[in-house]
Amino acid sequence: LAAPGAAMLRRSLWLCLCLCSCPARGLRIHEYLYFQVLSPGDIRYIFTATPAKDFGGVFNTRYEQIHLVPADPPEACGELNNGVFIQDQIALVERGGCSFLSKTRVIQEHGGRAVIIADNAYDNDSFYIEMIQDSSRRTADIPALFLLGRDGYMIRRSLEQHGLPWAVISIPVNVTSIPTYEMMQPPWTFW
Repeated sequence: LAAPGAAMLRRSLWLCLCLCSCPARGLRIHEYLYFQVLSPGDIRYIFTATPAKDFGGVFNTRYEQIHLVPADPPEACGELNNGVFIQDQIALVERGGCSFLSKTRVIQEHGGRAVIIADNAYDNDSFYIEMIQDSSRRTADIPALFLLGRDGYMIRRSLEQHGLPWAVISIPVNVTSIPTYEMMQPPWTFW
């Protein structure tokens, strides 16, 4: 299979096998979770994230439309200036400054339903980092996902360009139910 669509077809078949083997309680370690930005329109793509390895909850609910709110400050290592907007929404946080678990707990304490932690290497468009617990013995109950740095950067940049405080997303998205020719993938990411 050398045609351009062949790689997407192989990837879709692999995803189907992975997603179909998921246990009923949620995703297993090293699997992907997908979300789609619904607004703003210039980044209306399906993004790939990976769940934390050994902390955080799983998505037991599908959110058709929920806000993805960039944390202020972006690293979310302490009190948030926009914590009121995080409540009952999903936070977009930047890697660095404190542990992944600490960031997840800050978002949980502000009432967030989940946290998506984007790599702080803005040119990272292919390397997923395994988020693990720190040595504090603390726990977190909300889902924590890792997002490629390029994806996080492009989402934040779009929101800034449009003067928007958040994006509207759908999460999780079952990509096995979407025909490959309809998959709206970020053009800067290799699938």
